[in-house]
Amino acid sequence: MIKIMAKAEGKIFSFDNENTIRAELLEVFPYSGEKQYIKYETKEFSPVCPFSGLPDFGQLIIIYIPKKYCIELKSLKYYLTSYRNVGIYQEAATNRIYKDIYKVLKPKYIKITTVYNTRGGIDTTCEIEKGRSGKIKL
Repeated sequence: MIKIMAKAEGKIFSFDNENTIRAELLEVFPYSGEKQYIKYETKEFSPVCPFSGLPDFGQLIIIYIPKKYCIELKSLKYYLTSYRNVGIYQEAATNRIYKDIYKVLKPKYIKITTVYNTRGGIDTTCEIEKGRSGKIKL
């Protein structure tokens, strides 16, 4: 018996909208030490493409110099997990992460970078940066 490959046409994957991103999960703790460069990285960031409904896999890099607060890492992981079923364009995801993290930290310096896996032969990297890193080399 010959099996014919099923066509993807008409397949629909449901996903949530941006309102389901859980920014309230982000928690901070006080920081009063020396000027410090902090970098968090994960290769497990995976929102959903709102056009296709398929997951967008990528790397997320958060760099900041704290003013008064640092991000509690477990809360950051929960926050990032809330993107798992959210349909959001790559550029909008980078912007949303920047806005949410900046709002809770109000750091001296912050840089958010997303590097998405190649799709359709195109690599996508998005960055938002605010403040000055000063003498600390990034």
